[in-house]
Amino acid sequence: MHTLSEENYLKCIYRLQDKGQKITPTAIAESLSNNPASVVDMIRKLTDKQLIAYDKKKGVELTTQGQKDATLIVRRHRLWEVFLLEKLDYHWDEIHDIAEELEHIKDATLADRLDKFLGFPEYDPHGDPIPKANGKMPKRYSTTLADVKAGAHCRVAAVKDTTSAFLQYLIKLNINIGTKIQLIEKIPFDSSLVISIDGNEQKTVSQKFGESLLIDM
Repeated sequence: MHTLSEENYLKCIYRLQDKGQKITPTAIAESLSNNPASVVDMIRKLTDKQLIAYDKKKGVELTTQGQKDATLIVRRHRLWEVFLLEKLDYHWDEIHDIAEELEHIKDATLADRLDKFLGFPEYDPHGDPIPKANGKMPKRYSTTLADVKAGAHCRVAAVKDTTSAFLQYLIKLNINIGTKIQLIEKIPFDSSLVISIDGNEQKTVSQKFGESLLIDM
């Protein structure tokens, strides 16, 4: 049985690992807004529990058991996000913090029952893949709107930035998962993007905006 803090660290390491970067104590501290001394102490605890391995050159890595435990936490979190949005009518900018609390419920069968109740969704409301009960993951999207060439037609598959500010901006633009977008033009001066949303009026958005949307062609 893990403490709430230990679960938060495992999930943090899982997410950093997903980005393919070297996971240092500093990176964990920045991600969790914790002081480095606390991170070093938790790394020691998780190493003692054989949930992670730490080497100064390689960084932090999840062990097989650590990967399994972290995947389950992420699975619960993303299923709760689907439940909150689809069944309780929360908006997608409201669900993350609530799911952060619900993900720590440790009933052994809850995640599987919730998965079945929701119709076995493959993605959460932000487009992140939901791990299956066997640990397998649906397709993960990696191409951003900023990556494609002018004239390309695509659809929004996921958001890289899940802050309330960005999600609320997407709501204002009527952009959601599945929204069709055409990249009309890239402005050389500042790399801003002119886009058409669902074939409607053109909008000009920043390069940062384009880098925050994952798309499917």
